[in-house]
Amino acid sequence: MVHGTILQRLAGFAQSIDYISAIRTMNLSAIDLNLLVALDALLSEAHVGRAARKIGLSQPAASHALKRLRQLLNDPLLVRTGSRMELTPRATSLRESLAETLQRVQTLLLADSFDPATSSRHFSIMMQDHIAHLIVPELVKRVRSEAPAISLNVLPWQSPVSMRLEQLRSIDLLFSCVEHELSGFQRETLFTDTEVTVVRKGHPSASKMKNLRTFLSSRHVAVVGRGLMQDPVDNWLQQEGLARQVVLRVPSYLQALQSVVETDLVAFVPKRLAESQARLLSLAMVPPPINPGTYEEYLFHPCGAAQDPALIWLRKLALEIGKPLDTGRSHLPTANPKKLDGAHRRRNSSSNMTDTFKPRNRRFATTTNRLRHSAS
Repeated sequence: MVHGTILQRLAGFAQSIDYISAIRTMNLSAIDLNLLVALDALLSEAHVGRAARKIGLSQPAASHALKRLRQLLNDPLLVRTGSRMELTPRATSLRESLAETLQRVQTLLLADSFDPATSSRHFSIMMQDHIAHLIVPELVKRVRSEAPAISLNVLPWQSPVSMRLEQLRSIDLLFSCVEHELSGFQRETLFTDTEVTVVRKGHPSASKMKNLRTFLSSRHVAVVGRGLMQDPVDNWLQQEGLARQVVLRVPSYLQALQSVVETDLVAFVPKRLAESQARLLSLAMVPPPINPGTYEEYLFHPCGAAQDPALIWLRKLALEIGKPLDTGRSHLPTANPKKLDGAHRRRNSSSNMTDTFKPRNRRFATTTNRLRHSAS
C-alpha cells in the first residue's frame, strides 16, 4: 500500500515534469529546485525586483538566477518592451505548468515529513475583512500554540474571478462566498450568514427600524468595495423600486460599523460580524424590514495540494474555528417561498409598511454577496 502511494506520487510528479516540454531531458541534471522556484517567481511577476522580493532573494541574486535560466533554456524568457518586461512565448508556455509542477514537488517531498511543532512553513491566505476579523485572531492563537515557527500572510482581497491562474495557485487557503466552483480548487462550507441592520445603542429610531419607511428614510452608511459603483444592497433595492438614503460610503464592513458608533447612521452588514462587535462597540442589532435570506461562506483550497499534510493541518484549524460560528444558525432567517415568490406585488407608498418587505427577487443574499465578492 505504501509503495503504491509512493508510485502514484512519483507518477504525478513525472506527468507534471512532462508538461514542461521546453526543458530538455539533457538539461535536467543542471536544474535545482531553487532555480525552479526562481523561474516560477520571474514568470509570475515578469519583473526581477518583484520576483526577488517574492522569494526572499536580493535583486542581484535574482538577476543571476535569470541569467542561469536563460543559458539553461536557451531563451531570454523576459525581454524589455519600452519601460516594462514581457514574457517570451516560451516563457508563457512554461508559466502554468511550472506552478503545478512545483506544487506537486512540494507535496511529494513534504507529504510524510510535516511536524507543526518544528515546521517553518509560510502560508498565504486571502479573505475579506469581515471574515478575517472572525477567523484570523483565533487562527493566530492556534498556530502560535501548535506551530510557533509557522507564519501566515493574509493577502489583500482580490476577486478570485479576476485573478490569473498562477496567482490563485500561490494561495493556500481562500475564504469566499463565491457560489460556483473555482478551477483547481476544492471547497468546504465554513458557516452560514445573513445580513442585519446595525445602529448604536440609544439610537433614537432603533425601535422603529423594523418599519420599512423608517429604514429607507434613515441616514445610511453603504459598503462599496473596490470595483463597485454602489453597495449591492442598493442595486437590489432599486430592482424593487426602492431606495435608502445613503450619506456615507466606505470600502469595508468594519469601517461601516465604526462609523455608526458615535453617529445616528445605519449600517447593513453580515450578522456574524455584527454579533462579534456588538458588545465591544455598544451596537444594537435590529431585524431588517427586508428578508435578506442566507448565504454560505466557503473555504477553498488547491486540489493539487489536497494531500499535503501541512495544508490538511491548516484547513482543519480553519474549519474548527469557522464551523462553530454556525451555532446560531437556527436564528438566521429562512426564505419562505409563499412570502417571497414573484406573485407578490411590490409594496407602494400606500401599503402598510410595518411588516417585513416581501421582495420579488428571492435571491437577495446571493445577488448582493456575489457582487461584493466578485469586485476586484
